[in-house]
Amino acid sequence: VGISQRGGEVIEPLLSEQWFVRTEQMAKMALDAVKEGRTKIVPERFEKVYYHWLENIEDWCISRQLWWGHRIPVWYTADGEIIVPGPDDPEPTEGAIQDPDVLDTWFSSGLWPFSTLGWPDETPDLEYFYPTSVMETGYDILFFWVARMMMLGCYLTGKEPFHTIYLHGLVRDEHGRKMSKSYGNVVNPLEVMDQFGTDALRFTLATSGTPGQDLNLNPQRIEAARNFANKIWNITRFVISKLQIDHSLDQSTIYNLQSAMTLADRWILSRYNRLLADVDRLMQAYNFGEAGRQIQDFLWSEFADWYVEVAKTQLDEDETTQRATQTVLFHVLEGSLRLLHPFMPFVTEEAWQYLTDDGRWTTDDGRQVQSIMLAVYPQANTSTISDDAERDWALVQDLIVAIRNIRNEYKVEPARFIAATVAAGERVGLLEAQRAQISRLARVADDQLMIAERMAVKPEQAAALVIRDVEIFLPLAGLVDLDAERERLQKELQAAEAEVDRRGAKLNNASFVERAPAAVVQRERDGLAAAQATVERLRARLEQLA
Repeated sequence: VGISQRGGEVIEPLLSEQWFVRTEQMAKMALDAVKEGRTKIVPERFEKVYYHWLENIEDWCISRQLWWGHRIPVWYTADGEIIVPGPDDPEPTEGAIQDPDVLDTWFSSGLWPFSTLGWPDETPDLEYFYPTSVMETGYDILFFWVARMMMLGCYLTGKEPFHTIYLHGLVRDEHGRKMSKSYGNVVNPLEVMDQFGTDALRFTLATSGTPGQDLNLNPQRIEAARNFANKIWNITRFVISKLQIDHSLDQSTIYNLQSAMTLADRWILSRYNRLLADVDRLMQAYNFGEAGRQIQDFLWSEFADWYVEVAKTQLDEDETTQRATQTVLFHVLEGSLRLLHPFMPFVTEEAWQYLTDDGRWTTDDGRQVQSIMLAVYPQANTSTISDDAERDWALVQDLIVAIRNIRNEYKVEPARFIAATVAAGERVGLLEAQRAQISRLARVADDQLMIAERMAVKPEQAAALVIRDVEIFLPLAGLVDLDAERERLQKELQAAEAEVDRRGAKLNNASFVERAPAAVVQRERDGLAAAQATVERLRARLEQLA
């Protein structure tokens, strides 16, 4: 590659050469590959760094005085002759001494994309696998490694080694400091994996940052990822316990049961297929962090927290509803495991094996495979995406959450069923059809749940809620001891008003505002605003009890 020698200080006779590569031609080829769009750098802003290095390239010293590495293929004879054999020439043996230095680490590494495939021979592996596709690494070695692979690949093979260079950030400690032995903040990944699991660490690293941005490795996020892995396992156990479906059933069966599906069934299928489309878009854009976060949010907040709870009610209904519910449970979970697999390979593989009876399930592409790694990555079926189903179920969710919030505010025992009156307007048919779900999930007694188009007379002494065009009334007498609640709220109001007076007096003191640190003054202002909001909320609650 245009290797040349430069004389240096004589250390030992015949063993004094430094070996350099003339890099101008290689640098131009690597530059052109990016400038002409054959190779793309993600994020794009790092193109400037790449251009700066290669447009200001210098000769590259490829000899290093290390005890390990590829030995420089140069020999010296006793009479001072330097022998650089070609790739097909035999190595000199008689009277020749090989240079003791080794090739620069980045020179050897720069050959990696093609030397591992049998180059310089035209091997089947080289023909099939080179050029590769995406190179993913940290931005800090864009020049040290990535540019060297581009230079050597373009020069020696005539082809750029990859079409995309994806650069992630550096992993720092939870406070944003670079990990250093002197700081004592180095995180040992093996210890983290022993404590939280390999999937938890992998998921945290994959979802904590964005392309090219450093990420802070927060132990709390790793613990949360471990809890997510546990959630996946527990969801799978529940679904398996409820399945009574034939594992030879083709996946298309899910679409043959749509006439038997409830609103919740159609909602979760719509949300699932919308997720598949979003994740595909994000993955194509190399936005892996957001893709992983959306998968987690769907599985935990929508599938586990809502649909699984709804399924518990539907599985007690008629056989047709049970069959549809079981199929939806399986379909969404099995596909979600495949979707999550690149982020959490171990727990998804194990759960998938149990769920599919060791892979004896026909996947979306009509195959039976023995590992989730070989199953096709799920693709969205846009025909199941329903804005109407999502809008209608969102109303049911909002109603249930509103009732739960009132229960929490009045500290109603979780197991206690209460009464509720709903003025549903045009949505009366929708909410009446969801009576069983509202009753179970909001803990409203079925015989005390009144759903009507409108109320002739609004109930007195009732907590009133408005969810879009639907009004909800919860009789307070059935929630709390009114006298005791009034007394409790009055005490809280007096304390909140005293807090407002105290903080207000402090902030009205010009000396305090002028002399105290800005952060302290701002803290007092934030505290005053919070206390004032509490006063308003307590007064509104007392008015409801009047």
